[in-house]
Amino acid sequence: MPLPLTDPDTLFEELLQDLPPETAHMARECKAFVRAKKVKTPEQLLRVVFFSCGLDKALREVAGTLTALYESITDQAVAERLRACGPWVQAVRRRMLPLSQGAPLPAGRRFVVIDASRMQAPGAKGTDHRFPIAMDLVSLPCIEVLVSDVHTGETLKHCTLGPGDVAVADRGYAQCQGMRAAVTQGADLIVRLHPFSVVLGDAAGVPLELCAALKRQKTATLRTLVVTLRSAGGQQEVRGWVHAYRLHVEQAHRARHTCRQGHKKGTPNAESLFLAGWVVVFTTRAPAVLTAQTIMALYRGRWQVDIAIKRWKSVLDVDALWAKATSPLAEVWLHGQWL
Repeated sequence: MPLPLTDPDTLFEELLQDLPPETAHMARECKAFVRAKKVKTPEQLLRVVFFSCGLDKALREVAGTLTALYESITDQAVAERLRACGPWVQAVRRRMLPLSQGAPLPAGRRFVVIDASRMQAPGAKGTDHRFPIAMDLVSLPCIEVLVSDVHTGETLKHCTLGPGDVAVADRGYAQCQGMRAAVTQGADLIVRLHPFSVVLGDAAGVPLELCAALKRQKTATLRTLVVTLRSAGGQQEVRGWVHAYRLHVEQAHRARHTCRQGHKKGTPNAESLFLAGWVVVFTTRAPAVLTAQTIMALYRGRWQVDIAIKRWKSVLDVDALWAKATSPLAEVWLHGQWL
C-alpha cells in the first residue's frame, strides 16, 4: 500500500488536479490575478486562498509562510490580494458543482432537497450570512451552494431549478412568490406548509378554513385537499394539493409544547396549537402520480440536508467566520471554505 503524501508541494499539486483545468485562466478573467508582483502566478494566489480559507491561517501567518516559500510579503499585501479573489473563488466553486450525477428516477424526476443555514461574524448578535444548499435527495451530491447576506431570506426564487426537478423544502420556503418562481421554471414542489404565511383557498379559490376541514380527521391518518395558495396581496398564486397527517397524541403534545415555547409574545392562538399537531405538506404533484404516503416519505428525507450542514459545520467550521461581515475577506473566506 502506498504511503500517504506528506510533502506540502506534492500535496498542493495533487489538489490542483482536482480543480477545473481552466482555474488559472478564470483567475485572470475574474481580475483576481492582474499582474505578477509578490505573487507570481495564479497557482501561487490559489495557495494563498487555501492557506487563509482551508487552513484558517491568520493574515500574518500567511505572509510568513509565503515569505518562507517564495519572497518577502506583508500581511497587508496578502489582504489586498485576497480581497480581489471573491468572484474567482466563487466561480471555481460553481464550476465544480454538481460533484456527480446520480441515476435519474423513473420518469426523469430529480428530487432536490433545499435548506439554508446561518452564520455570524465575530461579536455579532444576529445573522450576518446565509448559505442555501441544494442536494440530490437520492444520490446525495451537492447540486448548489450559495452564500448570501442577511437581507436575502429563505426563498425558492434564488434556487436553480428546472423541468424535471421536484423541490423538497421546509416551511420557511412556503412563500407564494418563491414557490411561484420555482413553478414558472418548470419545477414541482413538496413544501411543508406554513398556513399563516399564505392565503389558503379551495380548488375554486374560495377561502378555506384548514382547521375546520381537518378537525374530524383521526390520528395517524392522512387527509388530502385540493387547494389554491395566494400571497397576502393576491399577486401570486400556486395550485396544488395539501396532504395533512395527524400526529399521534404523544407526538402532538410534544409539538404543541414546542409551539408554546417558541411563541415569543403571549400564548399561541387556538389555530396554531391545533395545527401544531399536524404535518401539512403542499405539493404540485397530483396524487395519481405521487401518492400522499410517498409525498410524506420524501419530505421526511429532507433531514439529509440538515445532517450535511451539521457535518460541514463540525468538520469544516464553516460557521466560524473570522472576518467582519462587511469585509470583502468574509466573502472570500466563505466561498473558499466550500471550495
